[in-house]
Amino acid sequence: MSMQANQRSSELQGGGKGGGDQFSRTGFILAAIGSSVGLGNMWKFPYITGKYGGAAFFLVFIICLIIIGLPVMLAEMAIGRGGRGSAAASFTRLSGKKTWGGLGFISVLASFLIFSYYAVVAGWTLHYAMLSFTGQLFSSTDFGGRFDSFIGSYWPVFWQGAVLLLTVVVLAAGISSGIERFNKILIPGLVILLIVLVVRSLTLEGAMEGVSFFLNPDFGKLTPEAVLAALGHAFFSLSLGMGIMITYGAYVKKQQSLSGAAFAVGLGDLLYALLAGLIIFPTTFAFNLEPAQGPGLVFVVLPVAFEAMPLGAWFGGLFFILLAIAALTSAVSLLEVSVSFLMERVRWGRTKTVWITGIICFIVGLPSALSVGGAVGGLSFGGKSIFDWVDFVTSNVMLPFGGLVVTIFAGYIWKNAAEEAGLTARWFKVWLFMLRYVAPILVMLVFLYSTGIIHF
Repeated sequence: MSMQANQRSSELQGGGKGGGDQFSRTGFILAAIGSSVGLGNMWKFPYITGKYGGAAFFLVFIICLIIIGLPVMLAEMAIGRGGRGSAAASFTRLSGKKTWGGLGFISVLASFLIFSYYAVVAGWTLHYAMLSFTGQLFSSTDFGGRFDSFIGSYWPVFWQGAVLLLTVVVLAAGISSGIERFNKILIPGLVILLIVLVVRSLTLEGAMEGVSFFLNPDFGKLTPEAVLAALGHAFFSLSLGMGIMITYGAYVKKQQSLSGAAFAVGLGDLLYALLAGLIIFPTTFAFNLEPAQGPGLVFVVLPVAFEAMPLGAWFGGLFFILLAIAALTSAVSLLEVSVSFLMERVRWGRTKTVWITGIICFIVGLPSALSVGGAVGGLSFGGKSIFDWVDFVTSNVMLPFGGLVVTIFAGYIWKNAAEEAGLTARWFKVWLFMLRYVAPILVMLVFLYSTGIIHF
């Protein structure tokens, strides 16, 4: 790519501030970790770990992170830094063919659609944090009824708007002053909250029974379905296939070690998942509650435990603040993918692009906000609401497709992958082997399993 093209790309990515707006080394790692530590690790990972063999499943999850997560993540980061553009433009610049840019656009569209409903769920966490701190959450023990009443009203739209406003304000400030500064504040805060809540959970009477259920290995439960579940979660929890790591890679300095950054992000994701389990299971077992999965766990089951424990309103509030932080750091990275793309396509300044993208995303997300028991909750297609369909198509179809595009491009098409990834000759051969022969097969298995085409 020519010097002029590099400069033009830097100006676009820098939001019209003269170019050069990039992550610091620490800032990039924290932003990438912020993208990966989302709601899934809190309300899905503990459940599937307990279901599929505890520590045995956790071991398989670690292996899956190594063989599929880290290679694909490194490829995405390298494509972004090598192409110095959006998740679509980087493919075009590195290949010289618009077809690859079109395939990369699928990731841009996926991240946009995911953000449209992810902002809705993030809004729920903000609402429940307020309810918990004020004590209103515990004015009645009918937590299921309270949640149904809330999502059936128009209040989710208000909280969706609040999340969008926060996200837009962060992105409008730019890369170093916005995304990086935001994550430098929130990620340490998230770590502190995790430690506080883990200590509180482990000191509850009966907590060790939950720890035993979570971490005692039961290899008899390691079925083929369990392995595929571990593969899928390793892929999705690292925000792969969404164009995020490609977009963030475009803001990384050449001196940054991409392999070191990928390892740090994978380790951060792993520790977050572990600590999430050490919060959920000790708490639910201490109060004889049945661990659930998804929104039912955090908005219906866990409030029962918080209501029963000393200072439960405060610990409940801290828990929902933790969820809100995890959701917001992911939301920022999701919307930035679309912002980066539009800045290149329409050549607007960052502030204008961010606000217009945010408003469009808010409008697109309204059906999702109102379809989970709300004004359009009665609309169902094939047994799924609008919210469920957007989630299903993006998570189970578009993301695996995006991941497959990355593996094929880095493994077969892009000739300078080794130089950009910064790997030694030996490690490059291992990485290339994983991208060419292992990761594509595993990504296809994730797609076939998550869409229900194969099952056990």
